Parts: sequence; structure tokens; C-alpha cells
Amino acid sequence: MVASTEPKQLLHLVFGGELKSLERVEFEDLSSLDIVGIFPDYASALAAWRGKAQSTVDNAAMRYFIVHMHRLLEPGKAPTTQA
Repeated sequence: MVASTEPKQLLHLVFGGELKSLERVEFEDLSSLDIVGIFPDYASALAAWRGKAQSTVDNAAMRYFIVHMHRLLEPGKAPTTQA
């Protein structure tokens, strides 16, 4: 068996939408959520999040989030590295 030199995929989902209220995370319209994408590491997810968040800065109710999918897929495992 050959050892892989590729970094482990730590999947992250970036999505956003308009909130009903600034006090809690409840979306105005679930059918209009903006699914930005799934990224192989935190650094690329953060870059995508920043781009979307900055493009909607004029709308205070519009929020984007990063979900650590790798934690949901393997809840008992802690990542050994985080970028």
C-alpha cells in the first residue's frame, strides 16, 4: 500500500440567506438559500465566505455561514490539522 501525500479532505459547506431577524439564525425563505459550494479545506471555504459576505455587505439581514461537514460526517473524530 502506497502512503498518500495528499492532505486529508476536511469538507466545508458555504451557504447563506436572508435572515428573518438579526437576533437569531432563522431564514426568511429556505427555497432561496444561496449554496455557494463545498470546499476541501477551511482556507478555501473561508475565501469563498469572505467573497460572498463582502458582496452583500449592504444588506444587514443577509448572512453567510461555513459548516464543518467533516465534523458531521465523523462526529467522534477530531481533525489532526486545521488550516
